Amino acid sequence: MNNSLGLKIIVPILVLGMSAATPIFAEDQDTAPPGSASSSMHKAGESMENAASSTGEAVKDTYHGTVTALTDTKITAKVKHALHEAELTEGGDIDVDTVAGVVTLHGTYEYTVDSSETVDPDATQVMESRDRDELTLITCYPFYFVGSAPKRFIVHAGVAGDTLTPSPD
Repeated sequence: MNNSLGLKIIVPILVLGMSAATPIFAEDQDTAPPGSASSSMHKAGESMENAASSTGEAVKDTYHGTVTALTDTKITAKVKHALHEAELTEGGDIDVDTVAGVVTLHGTYEYTVDSSETVDPDATQVMESRDRDELTLITCYPFYFVGSAPKRFIVHAGVAGDTLTPSPD
C-alpha cells in the first residue's frame, strides 16, 4: 500500500514539473541564439518555403514559355504554308522565324533589271501594275542631291528567269 501512495504523490509532481519546465526548453525564435536547434529549424523551414516558391515560379515560367513556343510554332507553320501556296514565292528560299508572335522573313530572290528611267516626281504611272510580278525601285535623282530632288530614278526588275510580256498599249 505504501508503493501506491508513493506513486500517487510522485506522478503528479513529475507531470507538474514537466509542464512547468516545457517553456524553458522551448526557445522563442526571436531570442534563440544562432546555431541553436530552434534557430536551425526555423531557417530550414524558411528555406523550404523559398524553395517551394521558387519552384512554383519556375513551373509558371516554363508553362508560359511552352505556350509561347507552341503559339510561335503554329504561326510559323501557317506562314510557311501560305508562302508555299503563293505563286509569287513558289520555289523561293525563305526562312520564317517567329519570336513571341512577331514573324520575320529571311530569304533571297534573284531579279534581273529590265529597264531604268528618270521621271518627274509626280509621274506615278511608274508604280502601275504590269503583266507580271516585278520589283520597282524608286529613288531621288540626281543621286548627290540634298533636299527635294528634281527627278526620280526608276528601276524595273523581274524575277530572274521570267520574261517580260509587253503590255498592249
